[in-house]
Amino acid sequence: MAQSFATKSLPLVPDAIAPDGSEVRVLLSLSRGSLANFRLAPGQTSVAVAHNTIEEIWFFVEGRGTMWRRLDGRDETVDLEPGVCVTIPVGTRFQFKSLGPDSLAAVGVSMPPWPGKGESYFVDGPWAATVPAGEA
Repeated sequence: MAQSFATKSLPLVPDAIAPDGSEVRVLLSLSRGSLANFRLAPGQTSVAVAHNTIEEIWFFVEGRGTMWRRLDGRDETVDLEPGVCVTIPVGTRFQFKSLGPDSLAAVGVSMPPWPGKGESYFVDGPWAATVPAGEA
């Protein structure tokens, strides 16, 4: 059975709050991946999390910030701005914060598509979170 084409504009209102506390605007999904917009308000710091089964690629489109990632003994903090792209392999502990006057926003691909409750788990991160966590 062939899949249908889909088209969708970026929603004005968030569809959900991610486990890390960022706003999620769901875009589109296919059998092997889904696309969403993640947004963190100016000056906010996310909750540190990791994923059980999915990997993600995020492309930043707005704002400035910093992201911390840890996996298999490797620990890294990178600066974020429009045009920066990062990977979040399965099991990566990560946390991010928005710096400056604008929201920090990224378009992210989840592979496979986001499965729902139970996918994320909370971890210790380098910074104190300033937003409440969404449902893990």
